[in-house]
Amino acid sequence: MEIEVQAATINDKPVLRNLMELYNYDFSEYENSDVDEHGLYGYRYLDHYWTEPGRHAFLVRVDGRLAGFALLREIHDTPGSPTHSVAEFFIMKKYRRRGVGRSVACRLFDLFPGRWRVAEEEANLPAQRFWHTVIDRYTGGNFEELKLDNEEWCGLVQLFRTEGGLGGFE
Repeated sequence: MEIEVQAATINDKPVLRNLMELYNYDFSEYENSDVDEHGLYGYRYLDHYWTEPGRHAFLVRVDGRLAGFALLREIHDTPGSPTHSVAEFFIMKKYRRRGVGRSVACRLFDLFPGRWRVAEEEANLPAQRFWHTVIDRYTGGNFEELKLDNEEWCGLVQLFRTEGGLGGFE
């Protein structure tokens, strides 16, 4: 199985928008969201991935076929270098539990060395298990996991540091 992670160009935006609808449909189980009058969920930040620095969009392919996407962004909440954050991450059901998500996540961690923050909604237990397992394995257990319940976030957050495949949180 060949897994590709490729930077999405502006020409890929319609494809990403379509995949985002599938993602939002899956995610609606945890977020209680509804479609609009056109039958779409939409994603108000999609254009930002081509207009704002520090945002990165990726398409995922398995054996040449579209299989998902990842949206990353930089957070500048502390002095110094930014914290990389997984804004959205989607692997189509057909490709789940086959190592695709883990491979994609690790490639992205390697691509952006430094501080990372990955957060999962409180109700999204499958995502919590996935990210805990992937980050634990990637960092050799060298990460911090917080359970937050405040006005900013309700759910789990993993904090860690990457150094080209070596983990650790400062």
